[in-house]
Amino acid sequence: MPELRIYDSFRRQKIPFTPVEPGKVGMYLCGPTPYAAAHIGHAYSASCFDMIRRALVLLGYQVKFVRNITDVDDKIIKAAAQAGEDPLERSRRFTDEYNREMRLFGILPPDVEPRVSTHIAEIIDVTSKLVANGKAYEVSGDVYYSVASFAPYGQLSGQTPDDLRAGARVDVDERKRAPADFALWKAAKPGEPSWDSPWGKGRPGWHIECSAMCAAHLGETFDLHGGGKDLIFPHHENEIAQSQGAYGPGTFAHYWLHNGFLNFDGEKMSRSEGNVFTCTQIADAVGAEAARFFFSSHHYRSPVEFEYEATRDADGKLATIRFRSLEAADRRLAYFYETLSRIDAFVASGDGGPGAVVAGADTLVNDAREALSDDFNAPVVMAALGEAAKLANKLLDEGKGIDKQVRRRSIARLGADLRTVGNTLGILTAAPIDYLHERRERLVKRRGLDRAAIVALVAERDAARKAKDFARADAIRGEVAPLGVELLDTPTGTDWRVVDAG
Repeated sequence: MPELRIYDSFRRQKIPFTPVEPGKVGMYLCGPTPYAAAHIGHAYSASCFDMIRRALVLLGYQVKFVRNITDVDDKIIKAAAQAGEDPLERSRRFTDEYNREMRLFGILPPDVEPRVSTHIAEIIDVTSKLVANGKAYEVSGDVYYSVASFAPYGQLSGQTPDDLRAGARVDVDERKRAPADFALWKAAKPGEPSWDSPWGKGRPGWHIECSAMCAAHLGETFDLHGGGKDLIFPHHENEIAQSQGAYGPGTFAHYWLHNGFLNFDGEKMSRSEGNVFTCTQIADAVGAEAARFFFSSHHYRSPVEFEYEATRDADGKLATIRFRSLEAADRRLAYFYETLSRIDAFVASGDGGPGAVVAGADTLVNDAREALSDDFNAPVVMAALGEAAKLANKLLDEGKGIDKQVRRRSIARLGADLRTVGNTLGILTAAPIDYLHERRERLVKRRGLDRAAIVALVAERDAARKAKDFARADAIRGEVAPLGVELLDTPTGTDWRVVDAG
């Protein structure tokens, strides 16, 4: 196996990866705060780290992947109060919805999915250690971390304590010793969920939750901690201070990985810009796998430009929306599924058995491992997938001068490796006919085509061919062509697709 090198956000450079335990990786990802429907930014970050997790497996590691649910939080409490809903019930509902939508995007479930509400004892334990170690102090039932007590504070974000603003999600509490001190435990307030603690009834602060859940499920020291770049400060900075304040220098995550931002026509995603698109919107418009394909075309650390076109009605309400960059990804993804469909049909009668293959037909998996060993370089893997699909189509189209069994083995090998490497990126996991038919239905809807009329013409054409009325069969092909519909003759009868040239 090639040596794995990763870009560590803490050291700000690419370095060799050495796990705490040889052959095994403990990996933690900051999961969602489920107060509203998941949006495309959630799917992007989850996809990045799902790819990294899958890549580690391809590279031979045994991975324990932990992704938490922050189900106790100011945002949830506020949204629940506005809706007249119980905060924990609201978080449960949106957690279930989040998990359903992540599965839709081909994101594997975590090995462990801890929730704040079920780890209160662990959170209180870590907070108590910090108080005992002189790293935290209590004020009227609130407990704050003293940033001044932790000399390395700011190393991850590159900010000095003098530069830092308060790390909490709420307004600065003037009772604190210093503005940068942040809440570990918050005294109970009316209408909020609360638990008993040594400091009275209350609930956890934002940052302490992840420190406690990391220790509970990965130990005081583990390998990889991931999240979006927006979490570097204050969240991840505070996690380091808490965990090392409780367990000592050198503990907690050995490496930090952060995914880049999604930009929408040059703007960051924000509700004020009107560019917060839900996972359901994306899946309905272009298919979740097309989005996954699009994400894999970019390096996980790079910013991603996300193109869309929106029109509004006279009242300013959104009328139509097109995701141009995702539509282009969908067309490219369809090419791969069409290639796999051809490969499957060709090798249905046999894969040629063991033996030699043509040059280039057996390099894809090794090429993918090399690319993924270089800080999980998915775009290079995508390019290698393209070359493999190109070779497969060439072999399917041209058989002259190649031994029949070598050709068959080569095509079968390319098909298997396309699926193996595609699976590492979270794509090419569906049956080709299922993906292509699902895509066809989306295009029918987008074009406003009369599906029933097309199906009737296809059935009529099949009947005409059986009756050897080839003139009528050819005429029907001509009737559907102006609609952008192409008829396909298959061993089981006539199939059809919507031509999508962009």
